[in-house]
This record gives sequence, structure tokens and C-alpha cells, in this order.
Amino acid sequence: MKSEPDEMSIDAALLEPDHTIPWVGVRNYQARNFMRDAMKQGDGILFYHSSCAEPGIAGLAEVASGPYPDPTQFEPDSKYFDPKATPENPRWMLVDVRVFKKIELVPLAQLRTHQELVAMRLLQRGNRLSITPVSVDEWRHILSLVKTQKS
Repeated sequence: MKSEPDEMSIDAALLEPDHTIPWVGVRNYQARNFMRDAMKQGDGILFYHSSCAEPGIAGLAEVASGPYPDPTQFEPDSKYFDPKATPENPRWMLVDVRVFKKIELVPLAQLRTHQELVAMRLLQRGNRLSITPVSVDEWRHILSLVKTQKS
């Protein structure tokens, strides 16, 4: 799951009660569908910083809730407001995310050097989705990278 650090950083998430945040603002149908249909409570998450000087994986987290309507779609003053969404027919969903570990950044450039990650959706040319699935093999390989870094 990608977040711009000035929107929600790993450090800011760790300051929240129980280190848990609602993942608000997803406004892409494919990313929403991944979150709504594929993510289950307890699933692991790679907390990825994007649109910054050095993008990369900044922490580890887990899905802390089932999907539910993103309340920002109903708030006229929110940058995520959607006038076509109604409480009876919400268009945008979210899950809560519980961050459990900040890690030494695993930069995008480093991820690209690993043959084991060549098919990872995050690394595909033109990928702009904020939420993408990670295979079990990709997850394990990335965890092996995290374990070899200095804490």
C-alpha cells in the first residue's frame, strides 16, 4: 500500500492509537477492488512511501479490519469528496491498517535489482496504483531483505 509521506508517513501512523489508521482516499476502482475484495483482516502489508525523494518500503503493517465505506467520500470539504456517492450506495471503501514495524527503507531502486521481484506489480512500467497485490514468494523475498538490513 502506497502513501505519500506528507499525506501519511510510517512515522505518523506509529503515533496513532494502536498504530492503526483508516486507509482513506483511494479513488481508483482497481485499487479499491483489491482492498474491498482481496484483502482480509490479518493480511500483511508493505507500507510504501511514494512521491518522495526516495520511494520505497518504509514499514510492515497488517489489515486491521474488513472493508467499510470511506467517510471522506461524503464530506463536501474533503479533497476526497465524491458527489455521486451516497451512504446508501457508497462508491469508495477502505480498510484499517495497523503498522507494527518501521524498517530501514528498502528503496525502489534496490527492489528493481532483485530477479525474484521482476514480476511484482509495483515494479511494472506505468504502474500508478496505490494498492497492489504481492505474491507469497514476493512477500517472503522482501522480508528476507528486511531481515538482512541493520535495525
